[in-house]
Amino acid sequence: MAQSIYMAGVLVGALVLGGLSDRFGRKAMLMWSYLQLGVMGTCTAFAPNYASYCVFRFAGGMALSGFGLSIACLVVEWIPTPYRAITVAITGFAYTLGQILLAGVAYAVPHWRWLQLTVSLPFFVFLLYSWWLAESARWLVLSGKAERAVKVLQRVARINKRKEEGEKITVENLRSNMKEELAGLKSSYTISDLVRTPVIRHIFFCLSVVWFSISFSYYSLAMDLQNFGVSIYLIQVIFGAVDFPAKVVVTISVSYIGRRVSLMVTLFLAGLVIIANIFVSTGGCDGVMGGVSSALLHALIAPSGHPSIRLAIHLTTHLPTAWLRQTGLGFGSTMARVGGIVAPLVKMMDEYYPFLPPAVYGAAPVVAAVAAGFLPETLNRPLPDTIEEVESRWAWMGRDGQTEGRREGGI
Repeated sequence: MAQSIYMAGVLVGALVLGGLSDRFGRKAMLMWSYLQLGVMGTCTAFAPNYASYCVFRFAGGMALSGFGLSIACLVVEWIPTPYRAITVAITGFAYTLGQILLAGVAYAVPHWRWLQLTVSLPFFVFLLYSWWLAESARWLVLSGKAERAVKVLQRVARINKRKEEGEKITVENLRSNMKEELAGLKSSYTISDLVRTPVIRHIFFCLSVVWFSISFSYYSLAMDLQNFGVSIYLIQVIFGAVDFPAKVVVTISVSYIGRRVSLMVTLFLAGLVIIANIFVSTGGCDGVMGGVSSALLHALIAPSGHPSIRLAIHLTTHLPTAWLRQTGLGFGSTMARVGGIVAPLVKMMDEYYPFLPPAVYGAAPVVAAVAAGFLPETLNRPLPDTIEEVESRWAWMGRDGQTEGRREGGI
């Protein structure tokens, strides 16, 4: 129940903090999320009772969403298209390293209160160094702050030892280079823009199914670490160890084969491994095999989209304009959080039918793999600037069934 309450906080954070990121900026929301994670984590460590523990964890879950959404937007809006996959891979390796370190820290600090405090205090350090990060220049321009965007770009040019090129940047040529996106801006957008046109509605629906299924299955695995009859610390290390080669394979796959095919294959294989775990008993040799097979499952699921950054890249490269990207990211993340909330509740069914939870957990990625098959491929495609561009680029997905759009999309 505490896990479901925590995931409910992550859901609320996706709904609330996603919109605030669009209003106040990606960097500002990232810094606020760091502060909230540090404060709420510290309060959790000193929670006097179960009710206050759940309240603090709920607030910490909200901050986690703000962190994930802000990082995802900064990556998409700063990193050029050819280098986006490798950048996501590097952030993924950092996440994996954290998983491995967590096993060692938890072994050294066995009491949960001191462990909670130990992993919460570093967020105050992250808050301090986040002042150095650069705000999204794209967001600044689209928010009417072109002068500030020029200063940010010139600072980045100096860091990259391209000072002369940076000094040539002016408000006029910056607006000229983004004239298509600026021309596509409406005075205001609404949530209905995510479902108003056929292609964006199609993409948004498919990605929502995928995101729900990934989170649903991932957290079913995360809650099952203690049920294999072997050391929970060892299983955690195995998870991290298999994650490194898995992320290398996935990075190469999404860079050269394509994002759609990579997502379909990993989701389908993940579903099969979950279902296969029905036939693995706990304890002894079978328990170790169950742990290893679950580690393999983790290797399949995590690179295909769990933490939010990886699937966020897939979502944000399909949607035009900063507002729709952020709103779509927020609602897609909301679907993932719904999956995280439901996952612990489905686990309760094993008291009556032990085979039922893994069957349900395994069916979800298979269904998601089918949904992913209906997505367009965005490999080496620039970010779309307008709704009309998305609709024309993938016209074959619309109601008119035009074949020109299919050829243009390279599918």
